[in-house]
Amino acid sequence: MKMILKRWWSLILALILAGMAGIFASEKWIAHAAEGRCFDTVDSIPAAPVAVVLGAASRLADGRPNLFYLPRLEAAAALFKAGKVKALIVSGDNSTQDYDEPTDMKRVLVQMGVPAEKIVCDYAGFRTLDSVVRAREVFGQQRVIFVSQRFHNARAIYLARAFGIDAWGLDAQKVPVALSIKTHLREKLACLKAVLDVNVLHTRPKFIGEKVEVPLN
Repeated sequence: MKMILKRWWSLILALILAGMAGIFASEKWIAHAAEGRCFDTVDSIPAAPVAVVLGAASRLADGRPNLFYLPRLEAAAALFKAGKVKALIVSGDNSTQDYDEPTDMKRVLVQMGVPAEKIVCDYAGFRTLDSVVRAREVFGQQRVIFVSQRFHNARAIYLARAFGIDAWGLDAQKVPVALSIKTHLREKLACLKAVLDVNVLHTRPKFIGEKVEVPLN
């Protein structure tokens, strides 16, 4: 019995160590792919036809404000107003009638001074991979700027380059790790999943659908 338990504990430890190694390698792989492509000021980032604003809910499940939300939209509005992009794609989850990230983000961006006709909603950005691939296959973009926090932009750029998209990231204001521990822990698993999606699972978006024209004139 002791021998069996010892073997089980050895297996569990080996799996934990393998998982930790996989996460570490994935983070390094993603950081390398995004090296030199993330910018924290509008003036320093290269221009592109379109920015993809990666989805976020305005509030957390417990009702507290999502600290990642407004900084992300403020960065997107500043990018557009500076003339670095001609249109914005707001990509997020609209899986149910009472949960609609893209429409909510568009509403706030309009309040910030971005013309409504220059904002296109991607209602099937259920996860970052979906938002990235749909930017090309649905919205016809091969050169984009992602707008999110730095860690999220790096992962989006990694995915974009894997799917043949030339991409940069405008980093929204950071949220202190002490106030977002759960998000940062979840990001470690998301990095591992992104690498597996590209190199092992060959994951595709949940939904593609018809092509959508982005107003660039």
